[in-house]
Amino acid sequence: MQSGTVVGFSIRVREDQDPGVVQAISFIEVEGRATSDVIRALRGYPEVSSLHTTNGAWDLVAELRTADLGEFDRLLGRIRSIPGVLNSETSLLLSSVSERAVGA
Repeated sequence: MQSGTVVGFSIRVREDQDPGVVQAISFIEVEGRATSDVIRALRGYPEVSSLHTTNGAWDLVAELRTADLGEFDRLLGRIRSIPGVLNSETSLLLSSVSERAVGA
């Protein structure tokens, strides 16, 4: 810090240690040539923790994280109002399943 090489710090909390956070996966269908514009818009939302292109019926997959359901609802409205977004389907992630729990 004193030499200026390190300019700051950030902290990431383990997802299982932050139970109040709303997490979801959103599948997004984009109109024709609007993909780049939609990606640019989604990258501007801090609630979009990752964004992926994909094949099949959906063009994009976004991982979403919000502090509560009200914020989540507002985020979905903002995503659906992006010019070029034709359709979306979003699923809330309820809990993480460990490998051990699957076979139990």
